[in-house]
Amino acid sequence: MNKNINTLALAALAVVAMGSCNKQNQAPTAAENQTAPKELKIAYVEVDSIMSQYKFCKDYSLILQKKGQNIQNTLAKKQQDLQAAGDNFQQKLRQNAYTQDQAQAIQAGLQRQAQDLQALNQRLSSEFQAETDKYNVALRDSIQNFLRVYNKDKKFSLILSKAGDNLLYADKAFDITNEVIAGLNKAYKPMANAASKEEARKK
Repeated sequence: MNKNINTLALAALAVVAMGSCNKQNQAPTAAENQTAPKELKIAYVEVDSIMSQYKFCKDYSLILQKKGQNIQNTLAKKQQDLQAAGDNFQQKLRQNAYTQDQAQAIQAGLQRQAQDLQALNQRLSSEFQAETDKYNVALRDSIQNFLRVYNKDKKFSLILSKAGDNLLYADKAFDITNEVIAGLNKAYKPMANAASKEEARKK
Protein backbone atom coordinates (compact mmCIF):
# COMPACT_ATOMS: atom_id res chain seq x y z
CA MET A 1 0.00 0.00 0.00
CA ASN A 2 2.88 2.40 0.84
CA LYS A 3 4.46 1.66 -2.54
CA ASN A 4 1.22 2.65 -4.25
CA ILE A 5 1.10 5.89 -2.28
CA ASN A 6 4.64 6.83 -3.29
CA THR A 7 3.93 5.96 -6.93
CA LEU A 8 0.82 8.13 -6.98
CA ALA A 9 2.62 10.97 -5.27
CA LEU A 10 5.44 10.80 -7.83
CA ALA A 11 2.79 10.98 -10.53
CA ALA A 12 1.40 14.12 -8.90
CA LEU A 13 4.81 15.75 -8.97
CA ALA A 14 5.21 14.78 -12.60
CA VAL A 15 2.00 16.66 -13.31
CA VAL A 16 3.65 19.79 -11.94
CA ALA A 17 6.38 19.52 -14.56
CA MET A 18 3.97 18.62 -17.34
CA GLY A 19 1.74 21.54 -16.38
CA SER A 20 4.58 23.91 -17.12
CA CYS A 21 5.18 22.26 -20.49
CA ASN A 22 1.49 22.42 -21.39
CA LYS A 23 1.41 26.14 -20.67
CA GLN A 24 4.25 26.60 -23.12
CA ASN A 25 2.29 24.76 -25.83
CA GLN A 26 -0.81 26.95 -25.42
CA ALA A 27 -1.41 29.98 -27.62
CA PRO A 28 0.50 32.92 -26.08
CA THR A 29 -1.47 35.72 -24.47
CA ALA A 30 -0.57 39.36 -24.95
CA ALA A 31 1.55 39.29 -21.81
CA GLU A 32 3.33 36.10 -22.88
CA ASN A 33 3.91 37.28 -26.46
CA GLN A 34 7.06 39.12 -25.47
CA THR A 35 10.68 38.69 -26.42
CA ALA A 36 12.15 35.60 -24.82
CA PRO A 37 14.77 36.28 -22.13
CA LYS A 38 18.31 36.32 -23.45
CA GLU A 39 19.49 34.09 -20.60
CA LEU A 40 17.68 30.84 -19.86
CA LYS A 41 17.68 30.13 -16.12
CA ILE A 42 16.97 26.51 -15.22
CA ALA A 43 16.69 24.75 -11.86
CA TYR A 44 15.55 21.33 -10.70
CA VAL A 45 14.10 19.72 -7.59
CA GLU A 46 14.74 16.16 -6.40
CA VAL A 47 11.36 14.42 -6.10
CA ASP A 48 12.62 11.74 -3.71
CA SER A 49 13.84 14.40 -1.30
CA ILE A 50 10.48 16.19 -1.43
CA MET A 51 8.71 12.91 -0.63
CA SER A 52 11.00 12.09 2.29
CA GLN A 53 11.50 15.56 3.79
CA TYR A 54 8.37 17.60 3.07
CA LYS A 55 6.28 17.39 6.25
CA PHE A 56 3.02 17.40 4.30
CA CYS A 57 4.09 14.25 2.43
CA LYS A 58 5.15 12.50 5.61
CA ASP A 59 1.95 13.40 7.47
CA TYR A 60 -0.37 12.41 4.66
CA SER A 61 1.57 9.22 3.91
CA LEU A 62 0.98 8.12 7.49
CA ILE A 63 -2.73 8.90 7.16
CA LEU A 64 -3.01 6.89 3.95
CA GLN A 65 -0.98 4.00 5.36
CA LYS A 66 -3.25 3.82 8.41
CA LYS A 67 -6.38 4.02 6.27
CA GLY A 68 -5.04 1.37 3.90
CA GLN A 69 -4.15 -0.94 6.78
CA ASN A 70 -7.61 -0.51 8.32
CA ILE A 71 -9.19 -1.44 4.99
CA GLN A 72 -7.00 -4.54 4.69
CA ASN A 73 -7.79 -5.59 8.26
CA THR A 74 -11.53 -5.11 7.75
CA LEU A 75 -11.61 -7.11 4.53
CA ALA A 76 -9.37 -9.84 5.92
CA LYS A 77 -11.61 -10.28 8.99
CA LYS A 78 -14.77 -10.52 6.90
CA GLN A 79 -13.07 -12.94 4.50
CA GLN A 80 -12.01 -15.14 7.42
CA ASP A 81 -15.54 -15.10 8.87
CA LEU A 82 -17.02 -16.03 5.50
CA GLN A 83 -14.47 -18.82 5.03
CA ALA A 84 -15.24 -20.20 8.49
CA ALA A 85 -18.98 -20.11 7.80
CA GLY A 86 -18.43 -21.88 4.49
CA ASP A 87 -16.27 -24.57 6.07
CA ASN A 88 -18.85 -25.10 8.82
CA PHE A 89 -21.61 -25.41 6.24
CA GLN A 90 -19.67 -27.99 4.24
CA GLN A 91 -18.90 -30.01 7.35
CA LYS A 92 -22.53 -30.15 8.48
CA LEU A 93 -23.65 -30.83 4.93
CA ARG A 94 -21.47 -33.96 4.89
CA GLN A 95 -23.04 -34.98 8.19
CA ASN A 96 -26.53 -34.61 6.70
CA ALA A 97 -27.36 -32.02 9.34
CA TYR A 98 -29.63 -30.01 7.01
CA THR A 99 -32.72 -30.66 5.01
CA GLN A 100 -32.47 -29.81 1.33
CA ASP A 101 -34.38 -26.55 1.86
CA GLN A 102 -32.16 -25.58 4.81
CA ALA A 103 -29.01 -26.31 2.83
CA GLN A 104 -30.21 -24.24 -0.12
CA ALA A 105 -31.14 -21.33 2.14
CA ILE A 106 -27.76 -21.37 3.92
CA GLN A 107 -25.88 -21.64 0.63
CA ALA A 108 -27.82 -18.69 -0.78
CA GLY A 109 -26.98 -16.71 2.35
CA LEU A 110 -23.29 -17.48 1.97
CA GLN A 111 -23.40 -16.37 -1.67
CA ARG A 112 -25.03 -13.07 -0.62
CA GLN A 113 -22.30 -12.56 1.98
CA ALA A 114 -19.65 -13.16 -0.68
CA GLN A 115 -21.31 -10.61 -2.97
CA ASP A 116 -21.57 -8.11 -0.10
CA LEU A 117 -17.87 -8.61 0.65
CA GLN A 118 -16.97 -7.98 -2.98
CA ALA A 119 -19.09 -4.82 -3.01
CA LEU A 120 -17.47 -3.66 0.23
CA ASN A 121 -14.03 -4.28 -1.25
CA GLN A 122 -14.89 -2.15 -4.29
CA ARG A 123 -16.39 0.64 -2.18
CA LEU A 124 -13.47 0.85 0.24
CA SER A 125 -10.98 0.70 -2.64
CA SER A 126 -12.79 3.56 -4.38
CA GLU A 127 -12.80 5.60 -1.17
CA PHE A 128 -9.08 4.99 -0.70
CA GLN A 129 -8.38 5.96 -4.31
CA ALA A 130 -10.41 9.16 -3.87
CA GLU A 131 -8.44 10.01 -0.73
CA THR A 132 -5.17 9.35 -2.55
CA ASP A 133 -6.27 11.54 -5.47
CA LYS A 134 -7.16 14.29 -3.01
CA TYR A 135 -3.68 14.04 -1.52
CA ASN A 136 -2.03 14.19 -4.94
CA VAL A 137 -4.00 17.30 -5.88
CA ALA A 138 -3.13 18.99 -2.59
CA LEU A 139 0.54 18.04 -2.99
CA ARG A 140 0.69 19.38 -6.54
CA ASP A 141 -1.11 22.60 -5.58
CA SER A 142 1.12 23.25 -2.58
CA ILE A 143 4.27 22.85 -4.67
CA GLN A 144 2.97 24.93 -7.56
CA ASN A 145 1.77 27.71 -5.25
CA PHE A 146 5.08 27.81 -3.41
CA LEU A 147 7.13 27.85 -6.62
CA ARG A 148 4.97 30.65 -8.03
CA VAL A 149 5.88 32.85 -5.06
CA TYR A 150 9.45 31.57 -4.82
CA ASN A 151 10.15 32.32 -8.47
CA LYS A 152 9.07 35.96 -8.29
CA ASP A 153 12.54 36.78 -7.03
CA LYS A 154 14.50 33.89 -8.52
CA LYS A 155 13.24 34.44 -12.09
CA PHE A 156 13.87 30.89 -13.29
CA SER A 157 12.69 30.13 -16.80
CA LEU A 158 12.19 26.45 -16.00
CA ILE A 159 12.01 24.47 -12.76
CA LEU A 160 12.17 20.74 -13.45
CA SER A 161 11.29 17.77 -11.27
CA LYS A 162 14.06 15.15 -11.12
CA ALA A 163 12.85 11.63 -10.34
CA GLY A 164 15.06 8.62 -10.92
CA ASP A 165 16.77 8.95 -14.29
CA ASN A 166 14.21 11.15 -16.04
CA LEU A 167 17.03 13.71 -16.27
CA LEU A 168 20.08 11.96 -17.66
CA TYR A 169 22.40 14.63 -16.33
CA ALA A 170 21.90 17.63 -14.05
CA ASP A 171 24.63 19.84 -12.63
CA LYS A 172 24.24 20.20 -8.85
CA ALA A 173 24.64 23.94 -9.33
CA PHE A 174 21.05 23.98 -10.60
CA ASP A 175 19.71 21.97 -7.63
CA ILE A 176 17.29 24.08 -5.52
CA THR A 177 15.81 21.11 -3.65
CA ASN A 178 16.90 22.19 -0.15
CA GLU A 179 15.59 25.72 -0.64
CA VAL A 180 12.25 24.43 -1.88
CA ILE A 181 11.86 21.90 0.93
CA ALA A 182 12.76 24.52 3.55
CA GLY A 183 10.22 26.92 2.06
CA LEU A 184 7.50 24.28 1.81
CA ASN A 185 7.99 23.17 5.40
CA LYS A 186 7.99 26.75 6.63
CA ALA A 187 4.66 27.41 4.91
CA TYR A 188 3.13 24.08 5.91
CA LYS A 189 0.58 24.03 8.71
CA PRO A 190 0.37 20.55 10.26
CA MET A 191 -3.04 19.00 9.76
CA ALA A 192 -3.77 18.51 13.46
CA ASN A 193 -2.95 22.12 14.29
CA ALA A 194 -4.92 23.43 11.33
CA ALA A 195 -7.97 21.39 12.37
CA SER A 196 -7.70 22.61 15.98
CA LYS A 197 -7.51 26.24 14.87
CA GLU A 198 -10.51 25.77 12.60
CA GLU A 199 -12.55 24.26 15.45
CA ALA A 200 -11.53 27.11 17.76
CA ARG A 201 -12.55 29.66 15.14
CA LYS A 202 -16.02 28.13 14.82
CA LYS A 203 -16.67 28.30 18.59
